[in-house]
Amino acid sequence: MSELVIEGLRASVQGKVILDGVDLAVSSGQVHAIMGPNGSGKSTLSHVIAGRPGYEVLGGSVTIDGVELLGLPAWQRAEAGLFLAMQYPTEVPGVAVSDMLMASRSTNLDPDEIRQAMLAEAESIGFDEKFLERPLNVDLSGGEKKRNEALQLGVLKPKFAILDELDSGLDVDALRMVSHRIEMETSESSLGVLAITHYSRLFEQLHPDVVHVFARGKILESGGPSLADELEESGYERWVGADPEPTESSPTPDPFGDPFADPLV
Repeated sequence: MSELVIEGLRASVQGKVILDGVDLAVSSGQVHAIMGPNGSGKSTLSHVIAGRPGYEVLGGSVTIDGVELLGLPAWQRAEAGLFLAMQYPTEVPGVAVSDMLMASRSTNLDPDEIRQAMLAEAESIGFDEKFLERPLNVDLSGGEKKRNEALQLGVLKPKFAILDELDSGLDVDALRMVSHRIEMETSESSLGVLAITHYSRLFEQLHPDVVHVFARGKILESGGPSLADELEESGYERWVGADPEPTESSPTPDPFGDPFADPLV
Protein backbone atom coordinates (compact mmCIF):
# COMPACT_ATOMS: atom_id res chain seq x y z
CA MET A 1 0.00 0.00 0.00
CA SER A 2 1.43 3.35 -1.07
CA GLU A 3 0.35 6.87 -0.20
CA LEU A 4 0.75 10.27 -1.85
CA VAL A 5 0.53 12.91 0.87
CA ILE A 6 0.31 16.67 0.32
CA GLU A 7 0.55 18.80 3.44
CA GLY A 8 0.26 22.58 3.72
CA LEU A 9 1.47 23.11 0.16
CA ARG A 10 1.93 26.78 -0.74
CA ALA A 11 3.41 28.01 -4.01
CA SER A 12 3.64 31.16 -6.08
CA VAL A 13 4.59 32.21 -9.58
CA GLN A 14 5.90 35.63 -10.54
CA GLY A 15 5.35 36.76 -6.95
CA LYS A 16 1.68 35.79 -6.86
CA VAL A 17 0.49 33.12 -4.42
CA ILE A 18 -1.49 30.48 -6.31
CA LEU A 19 -1.52 27.53 -3.88
CA ASP A 20 -2.44 28.60 -0.36
CA GLY A 21 -2.30 25.55 1.90
CA VAL A 22 -3.28 22.34 0.09
CA ASP A 23 -3.80 19.21 2.20
CA LEU A 24 -4.61 15.91 0.52
CA ALA A 25 -3.80 12.20 0.83
CA VAL A 26 -4.34 9.59 -1.91
CA SER A 27 -3.83 5.89 -1.23
CA SER A 28 -3.16 3.06 -3.66
CA GLY A 29 -6.22 2.16 -5.72
CA GLN A 30 -8.10 5.36 -4.88
CA VAL A 31 -9.39 7.97 -7.32
CA HIS A 32 -9.56 11.52 -6.01
CA ALA A 33 -11.19 14.19 -8.19
CA ILE A 34 -10.17 17.84 -8.04
CA MET A 35 -12.88 20.11 -9.46
CA GLY A 36 -12.85 23.89 -9.45
CA PRO A 37 -13.35 27.05 -11.52
CA ASN A 38 -10.83 28.43 -13.99
CA GLY A 39 -7.96 30.23 -12.31
CA SER A 40 -8.33 28.41 -9.00
CA GLY A 41 -4.88 26.78 -9.09
CA LYS A 42 -5.71 23.25 -10.24
CA SER A 43 -3.09 23.05 -12.98
CA THR A 44 -0.55 24.82 -10.78
CA LEU A 45 -1.09 22.04 -8.24
CA SER A 46 -0.25 19.38 -10.83
CA HIS A 47 2.82 21.29 -12.06
CA VAL A 48 4.22 21.88 -8.58
CA ILE A 49 3.77 18.24 -7.58
CA ALA A 50 5.43 17.04 -10.79
CA GLY A 51 8.34 19.48 -10.54
CA ARG A 52 7.83 21.94 -13.38
CA PRO A 53 10.34 24.82 -13.11
CA GLY A 54 9.12 28.39 -12.69
CA TYR A 55 7.10 27.94 -9.50
CA GLU A 56 8.36 28.95 -6.07
CA VAL A 57 7.38 26.58 -3.28
CA LEU A 58 6.67 28.67 -0.18
CA GLY A 59 5.97 25.85 2.25
CA GLY A 60 4.59 22.39 2.86
CA SER A 61 5.55 18.97 1.59
CA VAL A 62 4.67 16.36 -1.03
CA THR A 63 5.68 12.77 -0.30
CA ILE A 64 5.24 9.30 -1.75
CA ASP A 65 5.70 6.64 0.91
CA GLY A 66 7.61 9.12 3.03
CA VAL A 67 9.98 10.24 0.26
CA GLU A 68 9.94 14.04 -0.06
CA LEU A 69 9.44 15.06 -3.70
CA LEU A 70 9.82 18.82 -3.40
CA GLY A 71 13.34 19.76 -4.36
CA LEU A 72 13.83 16.70 -6.56
CA PRO A 73 14.07 17.06 -10.36
CA ALA A 74 11.08 15.78 -12.32
CA TRP A 75 12.79 12.54 -13.40
CA GLN A 76 13.48 11.55 -9.79
CA ARG A 77 9.85 12.21 -8.89
CA ALA A 78 8.92 9.86 -11.73
CA GLU A 79 11.30 7.24 -10.35
CA ALA A 80 9.56 7.60 -6.99
CA GLY A 81 6.33 6.54 -8.69
CA LEU A 82 4.69 9.73 -10.00
CA PHE A 83 3.18 10.20 -13.47
CA LEU A 84 1.65 13.37 -14.91
CA ALA A 85 -0.74 13.20 -17.86
CA MET A 86 -0.45 16.80 -19.04
CA GLN A 87 -3.32 18.98 -20.15
CA TYR A 88 -1.28 19.97 -23.19
CA PRO A 89 1.16 17.12 -23.93
CA THR A 90 4.54 18.27 -25.21
CA GLU A 91 5.75 17.56 -28.74
CA VAL A 92 9.24 16.05 -28.88
CA PRO A 93 10.60 16.02 -32.44
CA GLY A 94 13.06 13.23 -33.17
CA VAL A 95 12.06 10.98 -30.25
CA ALA A 96 9.46 8.25 -30.75
CA VAL A 97 7.25 7.16 -27.87
CA SER A 98 8.84 3.70 -28.19
CA ASP A 99 12.34 5.24 -27.76
CA MET A 100 11.19 7.21 -24.74
CA LEU A 101 9.68 4.18 -23.03
CA MET A 102 12.71 2.00 -23.82
CA ALA A 103 14.97 4.61 -22.21
CA SER A 104 12.78 5.15 -19.15
CA ARG A 105 14.28 4.31 -15.78
CA SER A 106 10.77 3.95 -14.38
CA THR A 107 10.24 0.43 -15.74
CA ASN A 108 12.13 -2.81 -15.16
CA LEU A 109 10.83 -4.46 -18.32
CA ASP A 110 13.21 -5.64 -21.04
CA PRO A 111 12.83 -4.23 -24.60
CA ASP A 112 10.69 -7.13 -25.84
CA GLU A 113 8.34 -6.82 -22.86
CA ILE A 114 8.07 -3.07 -23.34
CA ARG A 115 7.23 -3.57 -27.02
CA GLN A 116 4.52 -6.09 -26.21
CA ALA A 117 3.14 -3.83 -23.47
CA MET A 118 2.96 -0.88 -25.88
CA LEU A 119 1.09 -2.91 -28.48
CA ALA A 120 -1.35 -4.22 -25.88
CA GLU A 121 -1.99 -0.75 -24.46
CA ALA A 122 -2.41 0.75 -27.93
CA GLU A 123 -5.05 -1.84 -28.81
CA SER A 124 -6.91 -1.35 -25.53
CA ILE A 125 -7.38 2.40 -26.09
CA GLY A 126 -7.75 2.47 -29.88
CA PHE A 127 -4.36 4.08 -30.51
CA ASP A 128 -2.92 3.25 -33.94
CA GLU A 129 0.39 1.40 -33.44
CA LYS A 130 1.97 3.38 -36.29
CA PHE A 131 2.17 6.32 -33.87
CA LEU A 132 4.56 4.32 -31.66
CA GLU A 133 7.42 4.96 -34.07
CA ARG A 134 6.57 8.57 -34.88
CA PRO A 135 8.09 11.57 -33.06
CA LEU A 136 6.37 11.92 -29.69
CA ASN A 137 3.07 13.82 -30.10
CA VAL A 138 4.21 15.53 -33.33
CA ASP A 139 1.35 16.02 -35.82
CA LEU A 140 -1.10 14.23 -33.51
CA SER A 141 -4.57 15.55 -32.76
CA GLY A 142 -5.45 16.57 -29.24
CA GLY A 143 -7.27 13.30 -28.67
CA GLU A 144 -4.37 11.22 -30.03
CA LYS A 145 -1.99 13.02 -27.69
CA LYS A 146 -4.20 12.15 -24.71
CA ARG A 147 -4.35 8.49 -25.79
CA ASN A 148 -0.56 8.60 -26.05
CA GLU A 149 -0.37 9.78 -22.43
CA ALA A 150 -2.66 6.94 -21.35
CA LEU A 151 -0.51 4.42 -23.23
CA GLN A 152 2.63 5.63 -21.45
CA LEU A 153 0.85 5.37 -18.10
CA GLY A 154 -0.19 1.80 -18.85
CA VAL A 155 3.35 0.73 -19.77
CA LEU A 156 5.20 2.55 -16.98
CA LYS A 157 2.73 1.52 -14.24
CA PRO A 158 3.48 4.30 -11.73
CA LYS A 159 2.23 4.30 -8.16
CA PHE A 160 0.27 7.53 -8.70
CA ALA A 161 -1.03 9.37 -11.75
CA ILE A 162 -2.07 13.01 -11.92
CA LEU A 163 -4.53 13.54 -14.76
CA ASP A 164 -4.60 17.23 -15.66
CA GLU A 165 -7.88 17.62 -17.58
CA LEU A 166 -7.54 14.28 -19.34
CA ASP A 167 -10.99 14.80 -20.89
CA SER A 168 -9.90 17.95 -22.73
CA GLY A 169 -9.67 17.16 -26.44
CA LEU A 170 -11.20 13.68 -26.24
CA ASP A 171 -14.44 12.77 -27.94
CA VAL A 172 -17.00 10.65 -26.11
CA ASP A 173 -15.75 7.28 -27.41
CA ALA A 174 -12.07 8.06 -26.78
CA LEU A 175 -12.83 9.36 -23.29
CA ARG A 176 -14.73 6.18 -22.47
CA MET A 177 -11.87 3.94 -23.61
CA VAL A 178 -9.09 5.92 -21.92
CA SER A 179 -10.88 6.48 -18.61
CA HIS A 180 -11.99 2.84 -18.51
CA ARG A 181 -8.38 1.72 -19.01
CA ILE A 182 -7.19 3.95 -16.17
CA GLU A 183 -10.00 2.67 -13.96
CA MET A 184 -8.78 -0.88 -14.66
CA GLU A 185 -5.28 0.13 -13.51
CA THR A 186 -6.66 1.15 -10.11
CA SER A 187 -7.68 -2.47 -9.50
CA GLU A 188 -5.05 -4.35 -11.54
CA SER A 189 -2.02 -2.37 -10.35
CA SER A 190 -3.44 -0.43 -7.37
CA LEU A 191 -2.83 2.83 -9.22
CA GLY A 192 -3.72 5.91 -7.19
CA VAL A 193 -5.25 8.72 -9.25
CA LEU A 194 -5.59 12.46 -8.76
CA ALA A 195 -7.93 13.58 -11.55
CA ILE A 196 -8.23 17.31 -12.27
CA THR A 197 -11.27 18.22 -14.35
CA HIS A 198 -14.11 20.67 -14.90
CA TYR A 199 -16.70 18.10 -15.89
CA SER A 200 -18.22 15.03 -14.28
CA ARG A 201 -18.37 13.19 -17.62
CA LEU A 202 -14.85 11.89 -16.89
CA PHE A 203 -16.35 9.87 -14.05
CA GLU A 204 -18.71 7.78 -16.13
CA GLN A 205 -15.90 5.22 -16.42
CA LEU A 206 -13.30 6.48 -13.94
CA HIS A 207 -15.14 6.29 -10.64
CA PRO A 208 -13.99 8.74 -7.93
CA ASP A 209 -13.82 7.70 -4.31
CA VAL A 210 -13.56 11.31 -3.14
CA VAL A 211 -14.42 14.61 -4.86
CA HIS A 212 -12.71 17.82 -3.73
CA VAL A 213 -13.89 21.36 -4.42
CA PHE A 214 -10.78 23.40 -5.21
CA ALA A 215 -10.93 27.19 -5.26
CA ARG A 216 -8.80 30.12 -4.17
CA GLY A 217 -5.75 27.90 -4.04
CA LYS A 218 -6.99 25.29 -1.60
CA ILE A 219 -9.51 22.49 -1.02
CA LEU A 220 -12.70 24.02 0.38
CA GLU A 221 -14.85 20.90 0.67
CA SER A 222 -14.61 17.14 0.12
CA GLY A 223 -17.33 14.58 -0.39
CA GLY A 224 -18.55 11.56 -2.28
CA PRO A 225 -19.24 11.17 -6.02
CA SER A 226 -22.56 13.02 -5.71
CA LEU A 227 -20.59 16.21 -5.07
CA ALA A 228 -19.38 16.11 -8.69
CA ASP A 229 -22.98 16.05 -9.90
CA GLU A 230 -23.84 19.02 -7.68
CA LEU A 231 -20.93 21.00 -9.13
CA GLU A 232 -22.00 20.13 -12.66
CA GLU A 233 -25.53 21.39 -11.97
CA SER A 234 -24.97 24.45 -9.80
CA GLY A 235 -21.37 25.55 -10.33
CA TYR A 236 -19.06 26.98 -7.67
CA GLU A 237 -20.86 30.07 -6.42
CA ARG A 238 -21.66 28.41 -3.08
CA TRP A 239 -17.93 28.21 -2.36
CA VAL A 240 -16.50 31.28 -4.07
CA GLY A 241 -19.48 33.66 -4.28
CA ALA A 242 -20.15 35.92 -7.21
CA ASP A 243 -16.70 37.53 -7.16
CA PRO A 244 -14.61 36.69 -10.22
CA GLU A 245 -11.79 34.27 -9.65
CA PRO A 246 -8.24 35.55 -10.19
CA THR A 247 -6.60 34.26 -13.34
CA GLU A 248 -4.19 31.45 -12.64
CA SER A 249 -0.66 32.40 -13.60
CA SER A 250 1.80 30.12 -15.33
CA PRO A 251 5.47 30.46 -16.18
CA THR A 252 6.02 31.78 -19.70
CA PRO A 253 6.58 28.63 -21.77
CA ASP A 254 9.46 28.14 -24.17
CA PRO A 255 7.84 26.49 -27.22
CA PHE A 256 11.14 24.72 -27.99
CA GLY A 257 12.15 23.88 -24.44
CA ASP A 258 11.47 21.05 -22.03
CA PRO A 259 8.72 22.17 -19.60
CA PHE A 260 10.16 19.80 -17.00
CA ALA A 261 13.86 20.52 -17.48
CA ASP A 262 15.81 21.04 -14.28
CA PRO A 263 16.01 24.72 -13.26
CA LEU A 264 19.30 26.46 -14.01
CA VAL A 265 19.45 27.95 -10.54
